Amino acid sequence: MILIPAIDLKNGQCVRLFQGEMEQATVYSFDPRAMAHHWQEQGAQRLHVVDLNGAFAGEPVNAETVRAILAVLTIPMQLGGGIRSLETVSFWITAGVRRVILGTAACRDPELVKTACRHYPGRIAVGIDARDGYVAVAGWSETTTIRALDLARRFEDAGVAEIIFTDISRDGALSGPNIAATRALAEAITIPVILSGGVSGFEDVRQAHANAGPFPNGGRISGVITGKAIYDGRLDFRTAAAWLAEN
Repeated sequence: MILIPAIDLKNGQCVRLFQGEMEQATVYSFDPRAMAHHWQEQGAQRLHVVDLNGAFAGEPVNAETVRAILAVLTIPMQLGGGIRSLETVSFWITAGVRRVILGTAACRDPELVKTACRHYPGRIAVGIDARDGYVAVAGWSETTTIRALDLARRFEDAGVAEIIFTDISRDGALSGPNIAATRALAEAITIPVILSGGVSGFEDVRQAHANAGPFPNGGRISGVITGKAIYDGRLDFRTAAAWLAEN
């Protein structure tokens, strides 16, 4: 299991939202490029970047900022937000993004996920964001009637590298992640699952590690994404990442 710092981009700035509400954004840096370099220096093995404007627009919006971040990274980046066509997937992989995250597209166009996996083996992740167990799309502005587990199962044999599972009610709330729901998902599918949303401190990281598996079906929790806790100083990223590496 690895600890993955998050950079959410809104209007070219590094922000954190509360439960996905764009109007409840706290700006943590006017220079996401410098912030990305900081987390890399703190020992991050991967960076999680989301184009928040793109998630609502349905197409990349913060492309210039993403390119600036890529220019300073020597670690892999995973990128989501507004990626809803094979052309956009190709654009970002060519630009240097290691793993492209399909969220809304995975729900509305499952064939795109399967096609992208065939074209780019090991480079495609699916983002599943759930509100009360049901998948939310379009920057979390719409809640569907599809359950998170049902969506994940659609991609069992598609070649998806990882599932990034977020409990929206926990995101940015510092109330603790939904480890139980994440573990249940990982126990039900063979695709590795990354836990996201609600990490408030080191104890959450320790609990996630204790529940990571691997499970009898071969599934596991492969990573934990953290955002607000490391920006607010509630979680020392270097210490937590080193602890995971040692354990």
